[in-house]
Amino acid sequence: MTSFPYSLTRLGLLMAPEPGNELEVEGVLNPATVRGADGSLYLLPRLVAAGNVSRVGLAKIELKDAVPVGVSREGVVLEPDRSWEHGAQNAGVEDPRVTFLPALGLNVMTYVAYGPLGPRTGIAVSPDERSWKRLGPVTFEYDDEQGFDLGLYPNKDTVFFPEVVADPDGVPSFAVLHRPSWDLEGIRPGEVARPPAGLPDERASIWISFMPVSAVEEDLGALTWWRKHRVVATPQFPFEETKIGSGPAPLRVPEGWLLIHHGVVGDIVPGVDQQKNVNYAAGAMILDADEPWRVVARTAEPLLSAESEDEREGIVANVVFPTAIEEIDGRQFVFYGMADAKIGVAELHRSEQ
Repeated sequence: MTSFPYSLTRLGLLMAPEPGNELEVEGVLNPATVRGADGSLYLLPRLVAAGNVSRVGLAKIELKDAVPVGVSREGVVLEPDRSWEHGAQNAGVEDPRVTFLPALGLNVMTYVAYGPLGPRTGIAVSPDERSWKRLGPVTFEYDDEQGFDLGLYPNKDTVFFPEVVADPDGVPSFAVLHRPSWDLEGIRPGEVARPPAGLPDERASIWISFMPVSAVEEDLGALTWWRKHRVVATPQFPFEETKIGSGPAPLRVPEGWLLIHHGVVGDIVPGVDQQKNVNYAAGAMILDADEPWRVVARTAEPLLSAESEDEREGIVANVVFPTAIEEIDGRQFVFYGMADAKIGVAELHRSEQ
């Protein structure tokens, strides 16, 4: 692959905080999307109330000439009302991603549960856009050959593949991308980062884990029991030199799996949730169709950087954070957080050369 065949074109603002809405006073951002039972396309934005308390909302996406141009709000579908979604100084169900799994006939939501041990991944499922049932927080199988326990660490940026794949041992499995973090300062002040030994790179990177289809068919709760973990991609280029994380669900394309991700550059302050001295941009990579833990190609430059006013000014400045992708009338649209305050939309293009 001589050049990366995909690009993004910014289309503009889709959703901003509603004046007077106490659930949105600190922003609307980082949404999931889902096809509703009525055939409409819905946005599931993260709604942030005072004190950085987050909920998952529901809004119907309004189209003009088959292009997303706005939303109509329809309430809240997930509240931080479980004990493992409440921390000592924070609470929230944050940054949802939704993947429809045809093998199960369900929408699967991954989200950040901000609880007593910091940010962890939670999973909920639904046959539609409204009735989400929690399966619980994710747990990780221990592998003594690798010698580390990912259950000890915070985890974010999780998203499922939409199709069954073969795991490294050839077992038909559901697969998920995620991003563990070794920073424990937020839950144990003064604690230094303790990354597992033997990592190819100690910066926050994209990992993959698996759940055998047979186990999930026997018990849907097996979607929360992740196994056979391995690193997929570490920071490589200047726009992502601090850390990287997954964005929307991987999209099956002729070259393999297209993963749009975010890259971060800047100074990270340990133990701080909303970092101020960083820049987030959107990049992309192609994962192998049969071995999705193997990177075939990736962008050396971002596909979308914080350039517009909405992307440069907000709760956290200079943030482009892609989280969802949907096809509308043969065109692919990417939905992304703007400066941790608003939601934008861009169009994905593929070059035929």
